[in-house]
Amino acid sequence: MDLQGFGHLLLSGTWVTVQLAVASLIVGLMFGLMGAAAKLSKSKVLRGIATGYTTFVRGMPELLLVLMLYFGGSQLVGVIAGLFGYEEYIEIGPFVAGVAALSIAFGAYATEVFRMAMMAIPKGQWEASQAFGMSPLKTFFRIILPQVWRLALPGLGNLFQVLLKDTALVSVVGLSDILRQASVAISATKEPFTFYLAALLIYLALTAVATGLTLWMEKVADPAARGTRV
Repeated sequence: MDLQGFGHLLLSGTWVTVQLAVASLIVGLMFGLMGAAAKLSKSKVLRGIATGYTTFVRGMPELLLVLMLYFGGSQLVGVIAGLFGYEEYIEIGPFVAGVAALSIAFGAYATEVFRMAMMAIPKGQWEASQAFGMSPLKTFFRIILPQVWRLALPGLGNLFQVLLKDTALVSVVGLSDILRQASVAISATKEPFTFYLAALLIYLALTAVATGLTLWMEKVADPAARGTRV
């Protein structure tokens, strides 16, 4: 495949895409954990907030969320900063807006994955941990979370595949990801098939790597798969 000297652009776009996907995954996992904990909380307020979050975000196209955060995020941050006496204009770049949008969307779906995984843990484990004198926070991180992680991994892996492809949406606000760099090359060479095919192959390669990592993590997290006794 002749990339006519534009291969370096696709490589730089690939690196931007990987950074965007990983950053969105990390932040989105935190949103998902907090959302799941809120949905399972005894507080009606927290449950209502979490339900509103997942319902609203899952009903909104990711592209619309990207556009809203990119074009309206700076104004929102400016209003909040003004409340604290900071008057200078704060601009939200395409990378930050992309991470925010993709993290919020990923977190909304991850909330349900984590919630179902948490519900699969027997309540007796909480009671047994409290009987040993462990605090709720310590119980969650040392006893519950490792099991939740193992149960949630397949679902989270599927969500990451979607997230990886959704990074292409951020190209509409000027982020130099794979799709954006392919468009630049197409504008110069007038060969859309070549560069869209190259972008497709890169996305397929990234998806294959992500799938392999997910399968490896599932094997590591599952004691039975490692041949150890539970």
